[in-house]
Amino acid sequence: MTPELQAKIASWRAKAANGTLTVEEMTQAMAALREGRMTAAASSPSSKSRAPKVIPTAKSLLDEIGEAE
Repeated sequence: MTPELQAKIASWRAKAANGTLTVEEMTQAMAALREGRMTAAASSPSSKSRAPKVIPTAKSLLDEIGEAE
């Protein structure tokens, strides 16, 4: 995180705390934070090696409930 971004975040936090943060500033803050997260996730070596999550189907979840009874 750059010193410039850190200063902006500090300013946004102070404005949010005293109730003067505008919608435009909030939008800028969200965009900046989201961009940082996307960049970090893309460059993370662990994100590339993780296996994709398997999402169970509704049928398999219902079957599990039926087995538990």
